[in-house]
Amino acid sequence: MQFRTILTLISLLGTLHGLPAQAQSLALDPSAPDAVILEMRDAFKKGASSRLTELLPLTQGHVLAPWAAYWELRARLETAAPEEIDNFLKRFAGTYQEDRLRNDWLLQLGKNRDWSRFSGEATRFRMQDDREVRCYVLAMEHILAKVDMSKEVKSLWLAQRNNDDGCAFAVQTHIDSQLLGDQDVWQKVRSALELRRIPAARQAFDMVAPQASAQWAALMRKPEQFLTRLTLSNQRQTQELVVLALIRLAQTEPQRAAELLDSRWQKHLHPNQRNWAWAAIGAQAAQKLSDDALTFFANGRPAAMQDEQLTWYARAALRQGDWARVLSAIEAMTPDAALDATWVYWRARAMLALATTEPVLQQARQLLQSVAGVQGFYELLAQEELGLPIMPPPLPEPLTVAEKTNARANPGLQRALVAIAIGLRSEGVREWNYSANLHTPGGMNDRELLAAADLACQHEVWDRCINTSERTKNVIDLTQRFPMPHKQAVLARTREIGLDPAYVYGLIRQESRFIMDARSGVGASGLMQVMPATARWTAKKIGMTDFKPHQITERDTNIAIGTGYLKLVLDDFAGSMPMAAAAYNAGPGRPRAWRGQSGAPVLEAAIWAENVPFTETRDYVKKVLANTTIYAAMISGQTQSLKARLGEVGPLDSLLPVNRDLP
Repeated sequence: MQFRTILTLISLLGTLHGLPAQAQSLALDPSAPDAVILEMRDAFKKGASSRLTELLPLTQGHVLAPWAAYWELRARLETAAPEEIDNFLKRFAGTYQEDRLRNDWLLQLGKNRDWSRFSGEATRFRMQDDREVRCYVLAMEHILAKVDMSKEVKSLWLAQRNNDDGCAFAVQTHIDSQLLGDQDVWQKVRSALELRRIPAARQAFDMVAPQASAQWAALMRKPEQFLTRLTLSNQRQTQELVVLALIRLAQTEPQRAAELLDSRWQKHLHPNQRNWAWAAIGAQAAQKLSDDALTFFANGRPAAMQDEQLTWYARAALRQGDWARVLSAIEAMTPDAALDATWVYWRARAMLALATTEPVLQQARQLLQSVAGVQGFYELLAQEELGLPIMPPPLPEPLTVAEKTNARANPGLQRALVAIAIGLRSEGVREWNYSANLHTPGGMNDRELLAAADLACQHEVWDRCINTSERTKNVIDLTQRFPMPHKQAVLARTREIGLDPAYVYGLIRQESRFIMDARSGVGASGLMQVMPATARWTAKKIGMTDFKPHQITERDTNIAIGTGYLKLVLDDFAGSMPMAAAAYNAGPGRPRAWRGQSGAPVLEAAIWAENVPFTETRDYVKKVLANTTIYAAMISGQTQSLKARLGEVGPLDSLLPVNRDLP
């Protein structure tokens, strides 16, 4: 997109007439074409610092000049003079780029242990969303003021997905002061290994057992052999190595891990270690949908289990219809975990199943009322459980001219729209989110969020329209949260092949947020995120003989192939929407296995979906079905039933044909 296109976009945004001085300064200069901005972005990705410096003067006057200046300085941040950084922060005060560079600068200062500069900048950091920066703050406060920050340090460290210097340093400072100990580090090693965060587990292991690297390698490579050869000892390190090896073995063979723990090792472990090992084995068995999971969990105490383990305990109990254990597992969760709508709903269901008195029934209904609504899967199920209609809430009062004008005048939103329009989607999304979160000291209020969402909708930036509108707390506009772009094309195609348009919209909303050229990390493309091989196979099946791979991002071709494949999958699963959604996301082979073998119980599909082993697919199925229910209500104007769409899931009927060719 060149200068004329950008100028047209800015004109449409209304940014060049009657705006504040800061917004007027964003007017474009013909000498700064978009091509220079795009080349600078590419140079930044390649680390071409000298090229960035060479191109920077050419961006003067461009609406995205703050991005150009950020890339140029960020690329040489380690060698830049503090004065240069201060000048940048002053020049772009109030922008996303200022706070982004400050975030980067704080990480550099923390790495250098430059606490004098760090302390000043940390108080000016507005996003406050970087875990490593927060860890550096906690380390600094402990070093300089001797404040005990160990509780928060440990919490951040346990939640850490990847290694970073800040949290490791904060932990070490508190270990050195004897405010954290070996038991805390071993907890991190176990937790990270159980969650398959191997680098984080290894980093923590090296902190507590640096001399045992050979043993780590052995237990990671062949855990059963490691356990067979390990010399019996009650030393803490040996005991922890046993627990780690059992966790590692359980990830592939939970039954074998249970046998070794029961027959040889549990008598040598401390009660807390033994409890963790049984819970880890139970969780792995539950993820493999094994009926033995509850037996393994029963050897431990729920009160001593971790939240991740307890969620799988609850899921395994749901599969077995053991409502007492469902309730026991949820009641043992930390307050934050138990307050998630998932577990509020299932806790209420367990109480309803077990209740023998009216006060307990009333408490269960109150729990359902606390989450009921149209905001998500369990919110909708709670609404239906209470017998309330699933209908769109009344639309909010229309936005005023002033509210819309204020949104158009927001410089950060302007830059975001321009960045997205020229192909800098990642940069545009980040700046949009920042502007929507931090436009005012307390963030945008509901009306401001609706106005910002409306601005995105008007420019067909549907992902920002949806995500921004979803942040409102007290006002809900489902026309923003559930838009229906390409309506005629979708309706025509679904009528042609006999597919529910609400289901198609529910799936597209989850797959791509209606971004036409969306591309996933694994190569899926377009509105319906179709993989290349699947596209070729489906094109042949539906008679599209002239299909070319480059056509997959074309709207009508993508809709034709995506809906064609979805219909084939839906037919293969006998019309089960949850199973077809799982197949669309994870391939048809996996949900066939997840439904169980002959003799397996027939489950509520909500229970089946909650037990899907893959986190991504589990969330995907729930969101697609919730989306579908809302879209159906909006399209029909009538109340809908999520439970009816879910149905039940059980073993495959041996008399029904299975399409083994489905990719």
